[in-house]
Amino acid sequence: MSFDLIVLGSGPGGYPAAIRASQLGMKVAIIERENLGGICLNWGCIPTKALLKSAQVFNYINHAEDYGIKVSKASPDFDKMISRSRGVADGMSKGIQFLMKKNKITVIEGEGKLVRGKKVVVTDSKGSKKEYSAPNIIIATGARSRALPNIPIDNKKVIGYRKAMTLPKQPKRMVVIGAGAIGVEFAYFYNSIGTEVTVVEFLENGLLPREDKDVSKELNKVFKKTGVNVLGNTAVQSVDTKGKTVKVTVKSRKNDKEEVIECDVVLSATGIMPNTEDIGLEVLGINKGKHGHIEVNEFYQTNVPGIYAIGDVLDTPALAHVATAEGITCVEKISGMNVQPINYKIIPSCTYCSPEVASVGLTEEAAKEAGYSLKVGKFPFSASGKASASGAKEGFVKVIYDEKYGELLGAHMIGSNVTEMIAEMVVAMNLETTGHEILKSIHPHPTMSEAVMEATAVAYDEVIHL
Repeated sequence: MSFDLIVLGSGPGGYPAAIRASQLGMKVAIIERENLGGICLNWGCIPTKALLKSAQVFNYINHAEDYGIKVSKASPDFDKMISRSRGVADGMSKGIQFLMKKNKITVIEGEGKLVRGKKVVVTDSKGSKKEYSAPNIIIATGARSRALPNIPIDNKKVIGYRKAMTLPKQPKRMVVIGAGAIGVEFAYFYNSIGTEVTVVEFLENGLLPREDKDVSKELNKVFKKTGVNVLGNTAVQSVDTKGKTVKVTVKSRKNDKEEVIECDVVLSATGIMPNTEDIGLEVLGINKGKHGHIEVNEFYQTNVPGIYAIGDVLDTPALAHVATAEGITCVEKISGMNVQPINYKIIPSCTYCSPEVASVGLTEEAAKEAGYSLKVGKFPFSASGKASASGAKEGFVKVIYDEKYGELLGAHMIGSNVTEMIAEMVVAMNLETTGHEILKSIHPHPTMSEAVMEATAVAYDEVIHL
């Protein structure tokens, strides 16, 4: 069978690319070996947020008296939390099935492999093979958990993020290796429902070490307050899984002190690696980087004409919204539209623990290293009327402007619902908005988003409410 476009993988990069191509008049096929929606929808973004919502509701109930409400003591039902999460993911996957039918996209189930002649051979679950061809093929096969060299994932005592969402029972003690978004979100969830959690991070700042230092510092403080043991600037030496429990030996990079942490399960959250093996890249001579990422130009064309790649197989931010944007940009370029390359300097990043974390653009440290003279403003939610009324006074909004031209260089937030607030700053940066323009844009009161205007006022020495 022949198509105008074949998409290999149906994650948040693949399925939007397929839909946009269909909208542009192409005959499209999408190949998926598991469930439509890929890792994000089935095992990542969506089901994890369902778990985090359960943890948030549980915390609300436990603090109901803070809001003048008396309730009986609540207890978590781990099995039902997991079941709800899987149900949300299943429902979303069915939604993608509907979108495929609506847009007349052919869904091919099986494992796809590139072969010469602009063709893909698909092997189904029974081992049968079929060949499909198209002048344009997009690789969108995503990524998987990366294990440390000395700590293999056995999915029993050492697990990745997929297993963390389907454990048969709640562990009493857990060690999370890695304090990026995945590690932090699972640490928050399990700690909230009563698991004793230790987070070990190699980099110095501790939790979310690549965020602005002020944000990392605030999140470390909040997590430690809730009982999470955070070990920043610490290396994992070994993991012993031989006994009934797991023994994790860690070593401080500051003073070389070693300690052994005993737990029931270790979650390896040290990042991801691209799924670029066994899909035929070598057969076609498609170039890869040293970490296995596929090399492409600004419109996602590989070195082989007609073969494209998007999403987590690239050395670009491994975020669902980035993959979606890449897929749509790629398809529009294929169709002959006059499109602009994605500006990777304006990519929002969100972490959905509590308090939430969201950012876009340069950190203060990176802006200084780039040679900018800065105007920096930080407004704490403790001074926000809406935050006080909501019982969510933790955190702040921090904005960074170029002193010379007033250009918004970066925004960094930690607090309730800030993952919804960051979009304002993304649009502002995309439109090259200045600090004075944000300051003179009237924000509604009382809202959490007022903190953006207030932080800008701090930067320009015009703040009213501090």
